[in-house]
Amino acid sequence: MSLFIGVQKILASTASSSSTISSTSSEITEPTTEKLNAFQRWWNSLDWTELTGTIISKTLTVLALTILFAVLIRLADYFINRSFRVNKKKKQNEVRVKTMNTLAKNVSHYTLGFFYIYSLLSSLGVPVGSLLAGAGIAGLAIGLGAQGFMNDVINGFFIIIEQQFNVGDYIQLTDIELEGTVISVGLRTLQLQSADGTVHFIPNRNITTISNTSRFDMRVLVNVRVNPSEGIEGIQQAIERANQKIVDNYSEYIQTPPVIFGIVDLGNSNFAIQTTMYVKNGQQGKLQEELLSTSIQELTKDGYSIPSSPINV
Repeated sequence: MSLFIGVQKILASTASSSSTISSTSSEITEPTTEKLNAFQRWWNSLDWTELTGTIISKTLTVLALTILFAVLIRLADYFINRSFRVNKKKKQNEVRVKTMNTLAKNVSHYTLGFFYIYSLLSSLGVPVGSLLAGAGIAGLAIGLGAQGFMNDVINGFFIIIEQQFNVGDYIQLTDIELEGTVISVGLRTLQLQSADGTVHFIPNRNITTISNTSRFDMRVLVNVRVNPSEGIEGIQQAIERANQKIVDNYSEYIQTPPVIFGIVDLGNSNFAIQTTMYVKNGQQGKLQEELLSTSIQELTKDGYSIPSSPINV
């Protein structure tokens, strides 16, 4: 009898455990089943015909826009290059024309790229107006932090447009006390090589006053110190011979022949014979040294002295 009662208790306990497990399993599977049923209802509610048509339409629109803007970029490059070839035939400055050609291409590419992205997003249903409003605020913040860069670009643009200097010109930048030969002209920086070989990278916003010594004929002025008591006439004849030698040796560079101005007072009892002439730009330094050296040689050959201390007259 007791054995029978024990078996009944075990069966009752097993039934209770089974019901507990069953209720727990149902609590876990019911949400999953509801989610699967919701997804299935959404999947079944799709209009596949309309969806396929929309995908095909958007794809064709994107493809057409891509082809259109690719053709526009090619046309823009063609007309810009054609304009470049015309300017090159007119023998305009090659560096300036190349710089302007690159600048025009960059502007056209950026402009067409902006309109391409705008058209693409609009065709896909993206709210471009809201995006532009947010981009405007971000652009304002970026613009405030990039004022120096924009000043460089704007100033560089006007330097190139106005052709204030070209590669190879010898210029002086008064405000920053630098001078040298221009080796590169860009929209952001200028590269200037000094006489000792140092290359300076100068932001265009720092370029304000430019003295270009390579545009027109340059004056060569030479003062040869002399002793007037030794005879001015003979001294001038010796310097005339020196001037003629310079003309014979460097005639291709001389625009106006050397002219003796006369005797000048350098101050502190120093007197000199002054000679001036005009030469092609870039040759002034070399010819000034040659004229001074030749004049001293001729004076020394004729027995005249070159004073090294003040003269008492």
